[in-house]
Amino acid sequence: MDNSSSHNLHVVMLSSPEAGHVVPVVALANRLAEQHHVRSTVLLVTTGAPSESKLMNPPRERGLVETIWLPPVDISNLVDPSTKMMTLMCLMMREAVPVVRSAIAAMDRLPDALIVVYFGTDSLQIASEFNMPKFILCTSTAWFLAMSVYFPILDEQMKGPFIDESGHLKIPGCKPVRHEDAVDMMMDRDDQQYHEYLRIGRGLSLSDGILVNTCEDLEAKTLQAFTENDAMNSVCKSPVYPIGPLTRPVESTGFQSDLMDWLDKQPNHSVLFVSFGSGGVLSAEQTLELACGLELSQQRFVWVIRPPKKGHVNDALFPDNIEGTEDDYLPEGFLNRTKNIGILVPTWGQQVEILAHPATGGFMSHCGWNSTLESIVSGVPIIAWPLYAEQRMNATFLVEELGVAVRPEVLPTKKVVGREEIEKMVRTLMEHKDGQGMRDRMMQLKTRATNGLNEGGSSHASMRKILSIIEAKKNATN
Repeated sequence: MDNSSSHNLHVVMLSSPEAGHVVPVVALANRLAEQHHVRSTVLLVTTGAPSESKLMNPPRERGLVETIWLPPVDISNLVDPSTKMMTLMCLMMREAVPVVRSAIAAMDRLPDALIVVYFGTDSLQIASEFNMPKFILCTSTAWFLAMSVYFPILDEQMKGPFIDESGHLKIPGCKPVRHEDAVDMMMDRDDQQYHEYLRIGRGLSLSDGILVNTCEDLEAKTLQAFTENDAMNSVCKSPVYPIGPLTRPVESTGFQSDLMDWLDKQPNHSVLFVSFGSGGVLSAEQTLELACGLELSQQRFVWVIRPPKKGHVNDALFPDNIEGTEDDYLPEGFLNRTKNIGILVPTWGQQVEILAHPATGGFMSHCGWNSTLESIVSGVPIIAWPLYAEQRMNATFLVEELGVAVRPEVLPTKKVVGREEIEKMVRTLMEHKDGQGMRDRMMQLKTRATNGLNEGGSSHASMRKILSIIEAKKNATN
């Protein structure tokens, strides 16, 4: 490989500090380097939270991948304690536009293209100023992208709050979205995040293309809607390129080696991994029921446990803001009774390594798309436990479309899931033939999804098309 970057295309990628964006952006930068010899500079807008460093994997191609940590922007005069996370992210990325512009202008060589994450569309103007192609990276599903692009039409069609409507939200060429599965941003027309989501939906077609972290083998029907459905084409003017799955690599770092040693001693597919992501915190009552359900199931488990936080609505941005010890929120004697079958990991877990371990047979997950893809590429079926954002859509997709997950009868955000139901779901996934069927289907998905990344695969071919566009623009300019 030629690591002399002067002869390579140079792509700048802009990420928000949200974990769901940082992880696929870094994964894309590494893939561009390893498979296409493209130089990438990752511009990361930061909040200053210590936990942000945990999201960044060191680049594997150091000569071709650089990360620039942009200084935090001050949005204190624009928010209050009730401001929702999406609004926070949009404001933060909007206020960072001058900093992004300065960082690009100061580069020793101007980039050949700009790729921004979903919340960073305000920075597309910078690409126009520097006369380079501009792309948006959608880090979720094609289904979520379709709903986002079509949301301005839904906004015109619907009267009153979305949450009060019955039936389904119809999206051309795609599976309809149940109102209870719709993203949080659609629920309140009077909240700023509703208007931020509407603004993003209108701006998605301002790019030269939309990269989406999925693949043909996962969402063939939805992806087809972007190319063949006239109603969808009328609102989505930008071509859509499935380039996924973009996931973190499995690293043998030695971190949490005691946990790995314990997993090494367990039978294959015998351990349930429980984790709800960087911002996933359960109530004290739900944590208690989950602990009791795990104990009743008598299954081995690894639980990345996050204590109840201080209650600030924006805590999902700052996962270091925790309080309490296990004795404060777990059943009395739980640790002693489960010491031979379960391990608690405080706050942060080595997720991709745990999922990839042969002992792991199931994943109780919030269904964030990063975690979902990491489960797919490890061939591990899921107990779907959606909490916020588009996770309810993801859970429905996993259960109803792919058949690789089981979920509670009522959404966990609407009702505390009882210990008996938790026990039943765990046993179904880990012991019953239905769980084995999910595991078999997940292994098939793993093979097809990862094959798409190789030379000749669908995602690899999509990436080549994007690079051809960038190369053509560069040659025309020169």
